[in-house]
Amino acid sequence: MYYNDFKDLKLSGLGLGCMRLPCIDGDDSRPDPQAVQEMVDYAMANGINYFDTAWGYHAGNSETVVGEALSKYDRSSFYLASKFPGYDLSNFGKHEEIFYKQLEKCKTDYFDFYLYHNVCELNIDKYLDDSTGLTEFLLKMKEEGKIRHLGFSCHGSQETMHRFIMKNFRHIEFCQIQLNYLDLEFQNAKDKVEELNNIGIPIWVMEPLRGGKLAQSCLGGEKLLAKSNPDYTPANWAFGFVESVPGVTMILSGMSSFEQLKQNIEFFSEKRDLSDDDIAILLTAAHYDTTGKSAGTVPCTACRYCTTKCPMELDIPRLLALYNEHAYSEGGFIAPMALAALDESKLPSACIGCGACAAVCPQQIDIPGTMSKFAGMLKHAE
Repeated sequence: MYYNDFKDLKLSGLGLGCMRLPCIDGDDSRPDPQAVQEMVDYAMANGINYFDTAWGYHAGNSETVVGEALSKYDRSSFYLASKFPGYDLSNFGKHEEIFYKQLEKCKTDYFDFYLYHNVCELNIDKYLDDSTGLTEFLLKMKEEGKIRHLGFSCHGSQETMHRFIMKNFRHIEFCQIQLNYLDLEFQNAKDKVEELNNIGIPIWVMEPLRGGKLAQSCLGGEKLLAKSNPDYTPANWAFGFVESVPGVTMILSGMSSFEQLKQNIEFFSEKRDLSDDDIAILLTAAHYDTTGKSAGTVPCTACRYCTTKCPMELDIPRLLALYNEHAYSEGGFIAPMALAALDESKLPSACIGCGACAAVCPQQIDIPGTMSKFAGMLKHAE
């Protein structure tokens, strides 16, 4: 296992994400204690020293099972991360109760790393509202040593991330973003990376394998990539890509089996920066995969010609980006979460189908048809 520097710490290049632990009978709310213990023991014995859990993972049971598995080890031998669950607006105002319960569940007196969880369009105003007392409390916990390092995770847009940073840059020490060679363009992660690097905030990576999708294939680029290294698996290429991104300090992977853990640890025995040619192949494959007809997405370039013609003043490029995410992921939570922050008059269903937008679209996208389809997809998912 190689290690990255963070302040005065040495963090394992690979961190064990505890959102996809092995479960009993496939029930996500019942992580298997014996299997988790086996994975934690192997991780500790083979160099992983960072464990990432959260209040909501495995229906609230991840912190408990991870805390139990780690309790046999000297507390100074590993780093534990958890998060304030601001993805649920009803949790604001309950931060003290939740935090102390998290310490109890994790069988610890402190968190090495603690995050504002899932900063996004739905909760950004709450996160920026000082009257909730959240930031004041977290800084107090830091002063008392119950939090060693404070950061945030972000599934929202780059603009939302920027708003959060501008308010909290004095005490934010790291930022966790969804980053992989698919989402560099698809979710505009490149702009997040650029901003974080420009202001010197270390990057924590979540979803390096895009929920396992990038562990199954290289999106059609396998033959070309094999010329560089025929022994690499699709997961190796995906991990290698994020290792090559400037500013990346921690790569988290939610491993759901002992075999996945063993394979990933083996790859992280040394850092492997990919060549420019291999990176270009991965990005080309990702671009084709997300713009090809088989992906069910639309080729919006966000030129914004359409917005000047929309009588409903819809943010059409943003809505099309969310449509692409929802269509490509076959559902998921990101698009519904972002749309939940919008007024009803700004949702896809508000499109009146006049076609003024499509008439000026350089990509010849059937925007009214796409809005109607998106509204139907969302209604069906309710």
